[in-house]
Amino acid sequence: MKFQENLLKTMIQIENTFFELGRTCQRNCLIICDRGAMDASAFISKEKWEAMLSANNWNSVELRDNRYNHIVHMVSAANGAEDFYSTEDHACRSEGVELARELDYNAAAAWIGHPYFDVIDNSTDFDKKMNRLIACVCQRIGIDTGDRLNVNSKKRKFLVKSPLRPDTEFPPFQDFDVVHNYLQSDFRKAQVRLRKRGQKGHWSYIHTVRKFHPTNGQSVEVRTQLTHRDYLNMLPQRDDAHFTIFKKRRCFIFNNQYYQLDIYRQPTHPRCRGLVLLETYSAAYDQDALLASLPKFLTIEKEVTGDPAYSMYNLSLKEDWKTSNKYYAGSDYNGQVKCLTNGHANRLNGHEADKINGHGGVKLNGHSCNKVNGHAGEKNQVYSRISGLHKMNGHEQTNDTDLNNLKNINGTKPRSPKIPKKDALKV
Repeated sequence: MKFQENLLKTMIQIENTFFELGRTCQRNCLIICDRGAMDASAFISKEKWEAMLSANNWNSVELRDNRYNHIVHMVSAANGAEDFYSTEDHACRSEGVELARELDYNAAAAWIGHPYFDVIDNSTDFDKKMNRLIACVCQRIGIDTGDRLNVNSKKRKFLVKSPLRPDTEFPPFQDFDVVHNYLQSDFRKAQVRLRKRGQKGHWSYIHTVRKFHPTNGQSVEVRTQLTHRDYLNMLPQRDDAHFTIFKKRRCFIFNNQYYQLDIYRQPTHPRCRGLVLLETYSAAYDQDALLASLPKFLTIEKEVTGDPAYSMYNLSLKEDWKTSNKYYAGSDYNGQVKCLTNGHANRLNGHEADKINGHGGVKLNGHSCNKVNGHAGEKNQVYSRISGLHKMNGHEQTNDTDLNNLKNINGTKPRSPKIPKKDALKV
């Protein structure tokens, strides 16, 4: 353990030197680390790793999530390209294929939970593998590579049936508490949100701006890491048209594919009760092949990629979708933002029928009975926001401790922090 501890201390000091140089650089700077702080956890037991963290006042959120902006794991040739794995001409490589495969998996598992974690497998030849790596990094830092590095991969989202199976049926995973707040903005031009994500009381903070192209309707997300102080200063800009979204996010690797499972938690709008969504990146075009490759321990109901009914922006809206003028349904061919579509406001036999997440609700005996995600809503549910408290049917649901903790810092009034245009990126 002492060897790994001293190795990690040395690595952190070397990295800190380059990070500081990057911060003083007058040009945009990208810092690439061949290894990272969490790698040490792959080579010692969990108990020894926890003891090392405690002895040095370290924690996994700081070492994994806040220290590096992006993690890319290059899968070993021992896993998927065995014909090219060799110990010859490698003075530092002595492991056989089986051991190398096991160590490679452990190294990848050490980074499970990082908010921006990509796995580059051996499904292509080596040159294409390198192109996929470069394209992945360029995409994360916002460099347009045109068609030169096209990897045909996009974010896919699936609706998962709840309840989930026991934790013992999952591969190794990391669970996080995630809190999303949408900020005031012109939603036709951009959606702005704050994310707080953490484990065991340690948190990372991200500011995201999702901008919409004025002509082709495509969107681009710009993410900036925040300090806790910046996060608190921006919280008062929350949009009162949206509820705060609370999730448990479970991250895991299955068949060399990285997944995020979002489990919506209370307090939330009734439309989110029992909602579980699975996200991953895939280039598969065949729908049947894609569904067949998904984790077998999850019951997938359907793919909902691009379905506005499963957009977090829409899910967090306080208003009824059929009456809201903020419901976002994508863009039309002219690049204009569309609002409510016919699929969300229908009449059934003369009665109102709200279609939400595929579930219909009707009026029975003159009483409202909205069925959302399989749950029946009570009559005249009222949602209000009073001094940072959400109320539902007259009952307090949550007290936003972050907002309550927002005080004048150093005698100054809370204000919006300046979001830096450039930063040293650690990959």
